[in-house]
Amino acid sequence: MIVERASYNWAYSEDIPGSRCGPDDGPWPRSYQVLDEQEIWRELGILAKPQTCQFDAARGWRADSINFQPSPTTKTQDRYVVTQLDIHGHMWTLTGVFDGHLGDVTVEHVAHHLPIIIRDFLRHALQDDTSRVLTPAFVSDLFSRSIVAFDNAIANDVLDLFGGFEGLDKLSDATIRRIINDQHTGGANWKKARLCMYGTTALVALVDPDHQNLWVANLGDCQAVMVTPDEDIEDWNVEVLTTDHNGDNDAEVERVRSAHPGEPECVVDRRVLGALAPFRCLGDVPFKQPPEFTRRILYNLFPGFHNTSPWEEFLVRNRTPPYITAEPEITHRRLGEYPSSPRFLLLFSDGFADLCSGEGQKRIIASWARAMAASAQDVVPSTSKSERNMALRLLRRAVGGEDRYSVSRVLTLDMDVAWIDDTSIVVQTL
Repeated sequence: MIVERASYNWAYSEDIPGSRCGPDDGPWPRSYQVLDEQEIWRELGILAKPQTCQFDAARGWRADSINFQPSPTTKTQDRYVVTQLDIHGHMWTLTGVFDGHLGDVTVEHVAHHLPIIIRDFLRHALQDDTSRVLTPAFVSDLFSRSIVAFDNAIANDVLDLFGGFEGLDKLSDATIRRIINDQHTGGANWKKARLCMYGTTALVALVDPDHQNLWVANLGDCQAVMVTPDEDIEDWNVEVLTTDHNGDNDAEVERVRSAHPGEPECVVDRRVLGALAPFRCLGDVPFKQPPEFTRRILYNLFPGFHNTSPWEEFLVRNRTPPYITAEPEITHRRLGEYPSSPRFLLLFSDGFADLCSGEGQKRIIASWARAMAASAQDVVPSTSKSERNMALRLLRRAVGGEDRYSVSRVLTLDMDVAWIDDTSIVVQTL
């Protein structure tokens, strides 16, 4: 039920879903534009840029995706990937969501290059016998090793420029600056070093060519959810396949503390070294290498650090790295025969979970699934491409659903900074 105020053209902080903005982000109320249905779908399409990838049209296997940040002054640091991997003529599907932090340099690199590394690991495993049957345990291990190897290369590619730490110790700061600031000759070294400054969480799903097995690799606090119908399709089972790797997870806090005995400041205020929220990431090299990596290499990177104080606050606590890991948590599910009714795999960044914090994530997802099942039976489907996109429909359900005033507030709020977190969603039919 909509509670009427003086005008639907004014919003208060409690009207905005999620935790990004609050009463202190005033002045409140703030104006917003009330949109009609056609305008809502058009604006959602412009802001979220929905995409569809068909894997097998005959079986209905596809993936829909969006990346959403309505603030015109904020560049999203989320990325997603939806692709197929050609492994000696057999097509695996790979989908993923990545939530970057500090900047978008590393997350952009990960979204583009990580699928290539996973593909190469799979190709290598099957190069001598393309008909070899890979067990779920073997693929889980390969999946994990490929991600760890990818992450290790980010720092090692930079250290190799100097012959490792031993070589680095022999060089002056002037020489280091000359090596890494090579923008005038293409910037290959500079680009490698920049990747070390930023980081990203990662959530990647693999499905084998026979569509019998699903693997999910998770680093950080994105989430994977399996949505399956009950026998009568009256209700939907919503199963979270991942656990969050952040300070809210006591097991993760204990894992880091156990690895660094005698270092009470390895976790401060439920952040790694008092600075980083996720406990498993790709990149974030200052938390994985000794402090001299940051001080000798990254501090010498052009245009440099105008203020190193925030970095020094956690570097002084860095005694026995690494403090975060790139080893993912792997979940395997046997898919079996293709069901008569649809089932969905949802991958999303923590922005979606934040949008659902009021009504509840499972309730929102189950409601969306019922609507998807009903629309699949429509004799005359919607003619709007946006309305047919599963990920965009899930986003709309989270920001207000059929309440166009709530949706309009999220889309058009007059605010100078972001009022919701970056939100990416991939919905894959299985």
